[in-house]
Amino acid sequence: MAKVSPAQFVRQVRQEISRISWASRRETGTATLTVFIMVTIAAIFFLLVDMVLSNVVQFVLGLGS
Repeated sequence: MAKVSPAQFVRQVRQEISRISWASRRETGTATLTVFIMVTIAAIFFLLVDMVLSNVVQFVLGLGS
């Protein structure tokens, strides 16, 4: 691999950064909202599964008296 001077490296980095397609504010907000909704759904799902499994284990072990 060819050695590159620090100045050339900085120019290359700036050139690559200019090629990046950044998300708009609206796209970022939509993605954030989607993540929060999916995390909430997953949390509720695992809460319900945990409650059901806990009740089943307590019933099987006879601790639910």
